[in-house]
Amino acid sequence: MKDLKVYYNEAVKSRLSQKFGYKNPMQIPKIVKIVINRGIGEAVSNSKAVDLTFEQLFALTGQKPLITTSKKSISNFKLREGQAIGCKVTLRSDKMFHFLTKLINVSLPKIRDFRGVPHNSFDGRGNYTLGIKEDTIFPEISYEKLDKSRGFDVTIVTTARTNEEAFELLSAIGMPFRKR
Repeated sequence: MKDLKVYYNEAVKSRLSQKFGYKNPMQIPKIVKIVINRGIGEAVSNSKAVDLTFEQLFALTGQKPLITTSKKSISNFKLREGQAIGCKVTLRSDKMFHFLTKLINVSLPKIRDFRGVPHNSFDGRGNYTLGIKEDTIFPEISYEKLDKSRGFDVTIVTTARTNEEAFELLSAIGMPFRKR
């Protein structure tokens, strides 16, 4: 398992500068942060779901998650203002590269019938969002504490200006995209 931070600094920058012809090294796109978010719709009726999610995201990232709350009350959903409805974690620097290494080399290959991640999950500004349907693909999540399998979103935020630049950046670090 290669360390993505070292590989990123050497090979990725030269590959991107050759392809896009950057004159200044500061123009080369970088990965800024990774945001892991889980919205818990069942938190309205099951308050333990938020606690379990908090523990899982902490075990997964090694960083304390932020509990997200509702901004306004919606009576149809039995939702009150200020009620906990999810958790999110923002990873930067070493923790970001450690999580990305684990995601690419360990967790994604454990998905059954995995053919690669989709190409169409870019937002037009160089950011990529990946939906994970089962959290059990990560080795830190134990089956004993799990009441049911939940998914979450992983957003990779880059400084790339276009989807093509972000695609090349993620491909260069080893993101397994589907074959077209």
